[in-house]
Amino acid sequence: MASPNPNIGENRPSIRQLDDAAINRIAAGEVVERPASAVKELVENAIDAGARRITVDYADGGKTLIRVTDDGCGISGADLPLALSRHATSKIDGSDLLNIHTFGFRGEALPSLGAVGRLSIASRPEGEDGAQISVNGGQMGAVKPAALNGGTVVTLRDLFFATPARLKFLRTDRAEAQAIGDVVKRLAMAEPFVQFVLRDVSGEGAGREVFRAGAEQGDMFAALHGRLAGVLGREFAENALAIDAQREGLHLTGYAALPTYSRGSAVAQYLFVNGRPVRDKLLVGALRGAYFDFLSRDRHPAAALFIGCDPTLVDVNVHPAKSEVRFRDPGLARGLIVSALRHALAEAGHRASTTVAGATLGAITPEPLGARVYQMDRPAPGPMAPPPMAGFAETQGVWGRVDVPDDVVVAESDEAQSYPLGTARGQVHENYIIAQTDTGMVIVDQHAAHERLVYEKLKRQMAENGVAAQALLIPEIVELSANDCAQLLALSAELEKFGLGIEAFGGSAIAVRETPAILGTVDARAMLLDILDELADQNDSNLLQARIEAILSRIACHGSIRSGRRMRAEEMNALLREMEATPHSGQCNHGRPTYVELKLADIERLFGRT
Repeated sequence: MASPNPNIGENRPSIRQLDDAAINRIAAGEVVERPASAVKELVENAIDAGARRITVDYADGGKTLIRVTDDGCGISGADLPLALSRHATSKIDGSDLLNIHTFGFRGEALPSLGAVGRLSIASRPEGEDGAQISVNGGQMGAVKPAALNGGTVVTLRDLFFATPARLKFLRTDRAEAQAIGDVVKRLAMAEPFVQFVLRDVSGEGAGREVFRAGAEQGDMFAALHGRLAGVLGREFAENALAIDAQREGLHLTGYAALPTYSRGSAVAQYLFVNGRPVRDKLLVGALRGAYFDFLSRDRHPAAALFIGCDPTLVDVNVHPAKSEVRFRDPGLARGLIVSALRHALAEAGHRASTTVAGATLGAITPEPLGARVYQMDRPAPGPMAPPPMAGFAETQGVWGRVDVPDDVVVAESDEAQSYPLGTARGQVHENYIIAQTDTGMVIVDQHAAHERLVYEKLKRQMAENGVAAQALLIPEIVELSANDCAQLLALSAELEKFGLGIEAFGGSAIAVRETPAILGTVDARAMLLDILDELADQNDSNLLQARIEAILSRIACHGSIRSGRRMRAEEMNALLREMEATPHSGQCNHGRPTYVELKLADIERLFGRT
């Protein structure tokens, strides 16, 4: 016997219209999740108003005070009550929800903030008198005169005082302040020509300046480079590659870091669509796909990428927070990111990040006398055995081979040193090549470098000749859901390029008739399920390509010069010249650097000569 529904009483429930206060509080739950959400909405309004200077003050992580001051166009006193009404906005007329050129357009932020906090707006348009209005928990006051030079000041106090249950879900003041800083920095990256100031005014005093980004000058790329250097740090700017590519109405710009400047998490990935910061699974997957051949799974690329397009090609009206977008052609957007980043990484050639040299110098800088570790004296260093003599010895093992061109540089001449990686001077510990350049020295990991060179050769051969497929004597039949079956069949042409041949077998079954020969014996069902999981997670799958290239990587590892093998001078110089001519040779197959460059000034500083 079915139990009665507790939500249904004896009398049939009647339908009623919610009052404006309840509607605004419900809307606030979607728009304003935490103090950082309020800051985002208010700063975006300031940018839409044409502000050139924006100051954000907060107290107690934004829980007790958020104040945004701008020098934008302002709001007239007569329009202030309307600005606090739901779905009232100056940014669209409602006739076309796809042709949106501003951050805001829904007209929900201000009334939502006024419904859950104590909101005050003071504004003065040019040529008019200043005015202000207040709203507490949805109760709107009268418009009053205000003394103001120009622009708008929005003050939000006691966020969620009208909905105290929401306060319990907020994190610590420090965590909320960090989220506010992240929001302001993302918007600062999107608008490099606007000045941003973020201050913590908790407690007494004038407040502490947490972040400042002055308005940049010059063209868009120069301004963006300067803004990224200020927000993400000089190291990112020095090790980032400029991206500028177009395809069928989409324009991708920004900066992507070298693979050797990777991170342990995805915190350094910033994506923008028409200037709007977004967290889009499609774009994150595309960024990951562009680097998947250069980084191990536990490393993440760093990038700030901006996609510009006609507003009709992307739908930003997907979520009230406007952090998600939907492209009309998602495959086009993903392909543009992958191809543009891979082209830029190939153009970088053998370049490695400058942080590699910095880490090396930090590792070999001597500790000051009397240094203590965890309150314990360091043990006195024991006698060091002299290192083995460096030299150009004959080959003692046939683990790998370096082809020596006829014109390879062997003589130690000034002309030889002018090469980017210099000329070999010796080999130490039978694994590291020491080369001299015009401006310093280079230390090369011979095994890692040659492994990358062999791997790139194997990939070129695979691209030219294709992936050999082995036909199964008896095709393997895999039962799937109808939706999964349709997804895989839509990718059949792409999978066939990598040696995996599939076809429909009636109903919701797929017949696997060919598998990549290089993979050997394959569990076809497990592979198809893994591909489907990647499609669900990233809207695309590089699994098959990744597995094949992982095999090529292992082959390259076994076919490259081994650590412990002595090399002749001409072999070492041939390796250096091939590194200079091969894309991606600055990092091994796992994203680690293949060489370290030390400038002469850095070396002299180690010995106290400067």
